[in-house]
Amino acid sequence: MKIMKIIVLVKQVPDSTEIRVDKVTGTLIRAGVPSIINPDDLAGVEEALKIKEATGATVTVVSMGPPQASGMLKELYGRGVDECVLITDRAFAGADTCATSSTLAAAIEKLGYDLIIAGRQAIDGDTAQVGPQTAERLDIPQVTYVDKIIDINDEKITVRKSLEESEEIIEAKLPCLLTTLSGMNSPRYMNCNDIVDSFSKEVKIMTFNDLGIAAEKVGLAGSPTKVHHTFTKDVTAETETYELPAAEAAKLIAKTLKEKQIITK
Repeated sequence: MKIMKIIVLVKQVPDSTEIRVDKVTGTLIRAGVPSIINPDDLAGVEEALKIKEATGATVTVVSMGPPQASGMLKELYGRGVDECVLITDRAFAGADTCATSSTLAAAIEKLGYDLIIAGRQAIDGDTAQVGPQTAERLDIPQVTYVDKIIDINDEKITVRKSLEESEEIIEAKLPCLLTTLSGMNSPRYMNCNDIVDSFSKEVKIMTFNDLGIAAEKVGLAGSPTKVHHTFTKDVTAETETYELPAAEAAKLIAKTLKEKQIITK
């Protein structure tokens, strides 16, 4: 078996338990909010490391973000990845999923790959679009919502895809892209040897000039979608209490749901 090159896409996200929204501007308040590695992405890193242990593959982690994201990538050196790449440039600021996937695909083509693993979605955006869009731009097969890698060799990979009410076993030719679910594994901790080694390892930086991509495809210029307003729903303690027989209670619930257009029948 040849030495497989695995690329894992990761994102540094604000801890969702600490997120607040500016009520005047409607934007997220990121200042002072701790950052974490996106959970779905971390599951992807763990799966890549398992493949590395079984086959001798190399694992390269790629992230697009501000310069401070290099600290997150250094942590992944401590978990055992082989190379970390940070795509960072002011030209990439304000990118939506469309521009982000264009940028990632351009970088991935420069790096070379056999398998790409991405988290299903990021907890700060919840779009689940970047992985699939990146696969489309690279013109390779994709399998989303993967909760188990069953087998892999030089030519193909077999995985289990988790749906709401069923599961599918899917075989895909390599190269391909998978998106992973956070519950598929328990990511390992950093180990002492890799932590020590991480201090001597550098995070490779890729900028706009390194990618050979048109300026109109990245950042705000390459982003057809715009966020006009975000808000949090106010929570109050005001409630209405009813004491009714079961049949009447069921009718009241159904009537309320219809009024709120949650159900239509």
